[in-house]
Formats: sequence, structure tokens, C-alpha cells
Amino acid sequence: MAEAETPLLIKRYASRRLYNTETSDYVTLDDIASFIRDGREVQIIDLKTGDDLTRQYLLQIIAEHESRGENMLPVNVLNDLVRSYTTQASSVVPQFLATSFEMLRDGQSKMMENMSTINPMNPMGAMQAQQEAFMKAMTAGMANWPNGGSEPSADPAKNGEEGEELDDIKKQLAELQAKLSKLS
Repeated sequence: MAEAETPLLIKRYASRRLYNTETSDYVTLDDIASFIRDGREVQIIDLKTGDDLTRQYLLQIIAEHESRGENMLPVNVLNDLVRSYTTQASSVVPQFLATSFEMLRDGQSKMMENMSTINPMNPMGAMQAQQEAFMKAMTAGMANWPNGGSEPSADPAKNGEEGEELDDIKKQLAELQAKLSKLS
């Protein structure tokens, strides 16, 4: 646990070689990218000056991925980033990006948790079960209403129309359930 909290210290020598202080060997940018993908924080410092070069190397890793055709950043986003360096908006952009990526990470982890509960042999079964539970919850209160499940209206003519609309909705939902059953 303490290892994950402490950034992995990488030292850059005058020869521009990168040295992993934990394993006492030289590493490449791909190695550093791998450490980061594995959830490890990395700090890269210049051995001679002590300057923190982490940002510079992280940007270089991103640039290399983009140049290899692994395009993750749309051109319009890149244009907006360049513009933000020359506008007053640059003060809010870093916080906005940090918050957005945090929300993305949280959403991905929740999605992965939900996916782990799905039977890999029948992924549609879990969705169908969720839909059936939703339908039961939605229709549970309606069963006790008069006039075929529709809430009574002060206007008797509306009661018939609402009942027909509800029957149509129930029919459409039943058709959707049948289609989902065929998919699974």
C-alpha cells in the first residue's frame, strides 16, 4: 500500500537516459507508460539540476501515442487546449480537466463493478433481469387502480383513453421483453 502512495522516482542522467531508482535499471518511455497504466504514480527528476521533468515526459508519452495513430484526443480538443494557453480561460481549464478525468475514472470503476456481476455466458440475462425488476416496480402500484390499471380521472371519457394508452405501453414493453429474450 505504501508503495502505491510513494511515486516511483525516475532520474534522468545527462545522457538523457532514464534510471529507475527502485529496480536500479534503465527504463524507456514505454516502461514509464506501463507503470502509469498499472496505477503507479511516477516522478521524473533531472539528476544534475533537480528539476521536476514529469510533466514534460508525460506529454512526450502522449505525443508518441498520438503519432503512432493511437488517436485519443480529437483535433478540436487539441485546438481548444492550444487556445486555452492564450486566453483567460487557462486558469479554469486544468481544474476542469482534472475533475472530468476523475469523474471518468469513477464511472469506469463503477461500470467494471457492475460488469463483474454479469454472467459472462449470458450477459443479456442480467439486463433482462434488471428490466423485469423495473417493470415489476413500475406496474406494482398500478394493479390496484380501477379501470384496468389506469388512475381514475374526473372525466369518464379520459379514463377509457388512459386505459388504452396504458395497454399500448404494456404491449410495447412485452414486445421489447420478447426481443431481449431472443437476443439472449
